[in-house]
Amino acid sequence: MIIYTCISICLSILYSGFLLRYVYFWEQMPLAPDPQEDYQPITAITVLIPVRNEAASILNGLKTIRQNNYPPDLLEIIVLDDHSTDETPRIVYETIDNQSFKNLRLLQLKNYPPPASPAFKKHAIQLGIEAAKGTLIVTTDGDCRVPDRWLFHIAQYYETKQVKCIAAPVRFEGECNDFQRFQSLDFLGMMGVTGAGIQGKFTLMANGANFAYEKAAFHEVNGFQGITHQASGDDMLLMEKIAHRYPNEIGFIKNKKATVLTLPKPTIADFLSQRLRWASKTSTYTRIETIIQLATSLLFALNIVVSGLLCFWKIGFLPIFVLQLLTKTMIDYSFLNQMATFFDRNDLMLRFHKSELYHILYIVIVGIGVQFKKTYEWKGRTVR
Repeated sequence: MIIYTCISICLSILYSGFLLRYVYFWEQMPLAPDPQEDYQPITAITVLIPVRNEAASILNGLKTIRQNNYPPDLLEIIVLDDHSTDETPRIVYETIDNQSFKNLRLLQLKNYPPPASPAFKKHAIQLGIEAAKGTLIVTTDGDCRVPDRWLFHIAQYYETKQVKCIAAPVRFEGECNDFQRFQSLDFLGMMGVTGAGIQGKFTLMANGANFAYEKAAFHEVNGFQGITHQASGDDMLLMEKIAHRYPNEIGFIKNKKATVLTLPKPTIADFLSQRLRWASKTSTYTRIETIIQLATSLLFALNIVVSGLLCFWKIGFLPIFVLQLLTKTMIDYSFLNQMATFFDRNDLMLRFHKSELYHILYIVIVGIGVQFKKTYEWKGRTVR
């Protein structure tokens, strides 16, 4: 009992310390200014959009990119179709034929040799980069909407900060129930962890739905070489490679107007499949601090669940359980409220307590499940 209590207290302190550090470094990170109306970018950008069966959303996403009105002579958009079985290629071809977009191209992976590993998305991006003319590679997804002047934000940040790799915010929209609202709040927390970690130089995270890097830097680190054994990781694992070579040239655009929007997963099964896929690459992380933080988060959540179950066996565990739950609730509320306020999503905090319970269970299920589940379904494929 004494040993268990000491372990529980230590995990509570560690978890609180990590979260408070994210709160601190998010506050320390300066806002990225809005580009002025007369700002004239000089950076040639290639937007890569890897897709597979995105017929329902690809046209809307392309329209939001067009509405950026980025200088046509500095922009090309390459849709990377990964063997879609729906109408995605036809929609893109029709858009090209109607001349709705300048410099829009469709690259179909069926016309190229298949990858030697299950890293289909990395393979698509690699082919896109080889065909790209831009200095700066910007990636997003086929089910995303980008904000007005999105590319101007990225170009200005790149030109003023002189960085090699840029992460930028992504959030969910269109929630229909409490579980989807939990996903949205959790994702805001991820954005805070991403930005604060980059600011403090202690963790590196990114999301391929809003990610940019120099084409030259990609080649200098040999692209995805060495990380193709994982199907995911076209963002975070690549960022780690670039950061290893350019440790002071990684940035995050702290500006809600640069946020890319997408939809939460419709079902619990879809959500868990997504998070298991994301978690599958944790075994390749090389930063000790990142590994310690992930382990602390899992062990603390597991400790809370175990303490709650032990209360049914011995009432003496109740104070430990209450202390842990209050600690996590208060520290999470402070952090998530900060993020919800920044992104104008305070409405999500109305369901915070329910979201907190979802979060504890999800961390335990995914943290343990990824140790046993080595394959998962992704867009109709079984990958590792």
